[in-house]
Amino acid sequence: MLSSHHRLLLSKLVHIAPDLGLPPNFRSRLCNNYPERFKTVDTSYGRALELVSWDPELAIPMPLRNRNAPELIVDRPLKFKHLGLRKGLNLKRRHRDFLINFGELPEVSPYNEVVGEVGNGLKPHWIEAEKRSCALVREVLGMTVEKRTLVDHLTHFRKEFGLSNKMRGMLIRHPELFYVSIKGQRDSVFLVESYDDEGKIIEKDELLGFRDKLIELVREGKKLRRERRKKACGVDYLEDDVENGGKDVEEEEFDDDNEDGFEDLFVEDEWEDYGGAENDDESDAFGFDCGVERKFWTSDAASAKGDSRIEMW
Repeated sequence: MLSSHHRLLLSKLVHIAPDLGLPPNFRSRLCNNYPERFKTVDTSYGRALELVSWDPELAIPMPLRNRNAPELIVDRPLKFKHLGLRKGLNLKRRHRDFLINFGELPEVSPYNEVVGEVGNGLKPHWIEAEKRSCALVREVLGMTVEKRTLVDHLTHFRKEFGLSNKMRGMLIRHPELFYVSIKGQRDSVFLVESYDDEGKIIEKDELLGFRDKLIELVREGKKLRRERRKKACGVDYLEDDVENGGKDVEEEEFDDDNEDGFEDLFVEDEWEDYGGAENDDESDAFGFDCGVERKFWTSDAASAKGDSRIEMW
C-alpha cells in the first residue's frame, strides 16, 4: 500500500524480508495461501509481488508516541517550544529551530500518493515531500520486528516509495525520529521512539521472545557440554570458573558483542562427546589418554643399523 503501483520487486523484497519477520518461502507462500490478496506479475525489471486487494482501514499511519514529552505541572502551554531528543545529543540552534518548525507542519499520510499541490499543478514543496518521506520511513521501521533495518535496504525502494536520492542525509537530519548507527560495515537506522534511554526496545515483538528463548537454550546446552568435558578429563575448574564468571579463558578471548549463540548449533555428536567414556577405545587407538602423563622422548628407540640402544640427549 505504500508503493505507487502497489507492487514490489521480489529481488528487492527478499533483502528486507527477515527484518519484517517473513518466512524464507514467502514468495510462494503468500500467493498460495492468500490468492485473493497477492499475486506475482512479470515486469521489465523482473518478478514482482503485487497487492490485489486490501482493507482501507489498515491504511492508517502508526500513532505518534513522544516518549521525551515533558510532564507539565501547570495547566498552561510551555513558554518555550520543546524538542524531544536523546540524552547527550546537542544540536546547533539553527538545526533545532528547523526541527521545531518541521514538527509543527501538518501530518502527511504516507499512504497518500499525492502529497499536495502548490499553485496550479506544480510539484509539492520539498519540505512537504520530506515530511511524507519521514512518515513513510517511520511506517516501514514500525513494521519491522526490531524496529530497525539497514539503510541500504531502504535505498532499494526509493523508486517504489518515491524517496529522495539523498535519503541517508535525510535520516541524519532528523535525530528526533531516527538514529543512524555506523557500527559495522553497513549503516543501520533505528526508530528512536521504539527504544528507551538505555537502548532497549520498549514493546518486544513475539518473534523476538521466541528468538531469545532459543538463544538461551543453545547457551544452556553449550554450558552443559563444557561441564561434561571437564568431568570426563577429571580436572577441577571450579576455582577458574568463579574467577572468570563461569566462562573459560578461551571463551573470554573470542567472545564479542556480535555473538548470537548459534556457533555450536550444528556441532556433531562425536565432537560433543569428545573426552567421554564412550570414546575410550578411540583414545587408546591413538595413544592418548586424558589425565595420564606420557613421555615423548625415551631411550627405548632403536637405531637405523641395529637393535642397539641410543643414549638420551
